[in-house]
Amino acid sequence: MMEALYSKTHIRESLEPTPSAPDDDMLWLVGNSREAVERLRAARKKDLVPAAVLVPLVEREAGLTILLTQRAATLKDHAGQVSFPGGRIEPGDADPWRAALREAHEEIGLSERFVEFAGYLPDHWVGTGFRVTPVVGFVNPLYTLRIATAEVHDVFEVPLAFILDDANHKSRLHRMGDRIALPNVRTQYRHSLKHSTIFDSFHNHDLV
Repeated sequence: MMEALYSKTHIRESLEPTPSAPDDDMLWLVGNSREAVERLRAARKKDLVPAAVLVPLVEREAGLTILLTQRAATLKDHAGQVSFPGGRIEPGDADPWRAALREAHEEIGLSERFVEFAGYLPDHWVGTGFRVTPVVGFVNPLYTLRIATAEVHDVFEVPLAFILDDANHKSRLHRMGDRIALPNVRTQYRHSLKHSTIFDSFHNHDLV
């Protein structure tokens, strides 16, 4: 049963083939309440910059793992934090999928020939002013890397089953101004997570 839940077919069926629409931003986090989303929008300080991250699922024999990076300690923002490879969507990027692939190649040298499109998770707003589109991709375990050490300190894999296990999560509330408090789930890992709400979305997005 566990194996079936984490199959490629089930994961694909749980994701969206296209990015979420702006009107649907963050509905997953506030219980599909459009009123709560409007309160979130009102709490936002400025227009959000489009960005994309790759959520890489490595197809290991023992089960799927998530490929993560630890950001370099010398970076100005989010130094040392654990994150997905990704960044700003540039004008030359055809879509968030292409942007995520480009960023993953620039940051860790992951070639797109090792990555198979799976689908999109809902877009996320982050406090640094970005609207992040998470794109899930299946990664061939024969992948090779070339780490850009100015941006990335380390790359490692965590079993997907660990990420989706309730026992490995703890919740707290994150307040946006004085308007609304949001649940923020962080895995019990030694580094803070730059994209912690994406883990929450993945955890709750009909995968279990």
